[in-house]
Amino acid sequence: MRALMILLVLGAPLVFCAPAGAGSPSIILATTTSTDNSGLLDDLLPIFEERTGIDVKPVAVGSGAALRMATKGQADVVLTHAPAAEQPLVDAGDLIEGRRIMHNDFVLLGPAKDPAGARTETLVASLRAIAKYGAFVSRGDDSGTHKRELALWKIAGVDPDSLAKREETGQSMGSTLDIASERRSYTLSDRGTYLALSKRLDLDVIFEGDPPLMNIYTVYLVNPAKHVGAKADLARRLVAFLAEPEIQKRIGEFRRQEFGRPLFVPDVVPSSKQVG
Repeated sequence: MRALMILLVLGAPLVFCAPAGAGSPSIILATTTSTDNSGLLDDLLPIFEERTGIDVKPVAVGSGAALRMATKGQADVVLTHAPAAEQPLVDAGDLIEGRRIMHNDFVLLGPAKDPAGARTETLVASLRAIAKYGAFVSRGDDSGTHKRELALWKIAGVDPDSLAKREETGQSMGSTLDIASERRSYTLSDRGTYLALSKRLDLDVIFEGDPPLMNIYTVYLVNPAKHVGAKADLARRLVAFLAEPEIQKRIGEFRRQEFGRPLFVPDVVPSSKQVG
């Protein structure tokens, strides 16, 4: 992907980017690791850059860190999957012109032998079985996936801090999946990243399909009225690009043939395929 180095210091991302060339306009996209780990950004952004001449500098971090970048005016456009965390920034005026772009779902993963007996009929029963009998690897990084994990434990009536065999990696989805696979532990992942990395993982889908596992991705502009320097006009062109029928179709077809199902389902253009 484009030359980009991300240094996290005390939770604040500092971005160092190679120059795109004299006079080239550019925008910073704060987004989630799932859009990067899955390869979706590498598929889409070169098309946008070639069409428009606008260089997109993606910063792939957890949704929490991406949203904090927005509150500090450190990005021009944000693509995240943490609706409950996004809404306060919309209410405060940091984020504007939100548009739902796509969705997939979260899946509970674990060893094929399922030592905790977490292959059950309900999400709550699966989580309680993991809490009682299994080890769980959490991202623990304030990402959209981490936020959803905590919400799911709450639904199950489980205090995650009470789980002796739960550990937090503080790392990306891809790294967390690698750790869970190596340790034969359970974890929560967005389906897109899991499918993209599945060939190197020793993890199976243990539970899927419940409504609380829906995973919605929304793109927002950072409000230039509140954050001077935010390039709303350029960022708006990226939002329009992601909503184009041609690009929505491309999102729905991204790696579908490889895995027999989409990694992401487009939401601007209705899709006949459902994630479940």
